[in-house]
Amino acid sequence: MQNENETAHWVRTRNLMFVMLGMWIFFSFIIHMFVHTLNKIVILGFPLGFYMAAQGSLIAFVAMLFWFAKAQDKIDREHGVAEED
Repeated sequence: MQNENETAHWVRTRNLMFVMLGMWIFFSFIIHMFVHTLNKIVILGFPLGFYMAAQGSLIAFVAMLFWFAKAQDKIDREHGVAEED
C-alpha cells in the first residue's frame, strides 16, 4: 500500500504529464490547423503560420523539455525521491 507521500508524488507527476501532453497537442496539431489564418500575421517578413511550422513549434518543444525537466526535478525533491547529483 502506498503512503501519502508516494500518492501525492504520483498525482503531481501525472498532472505535469497531462499539462505537457496538452501543450504538445497544441503545438503539434492545433496551431497547424489554423495555418492559413495565422499566415495573415507577418513577423520579420515571414507569415506566422510558416514560422510556427518551420521554427516556432520546434522552439516550443525544446523549451517544454527544459521546463518539464526542471518541474519534475522540483516535484521529486519536494517528495524526497530526487536523484542526487
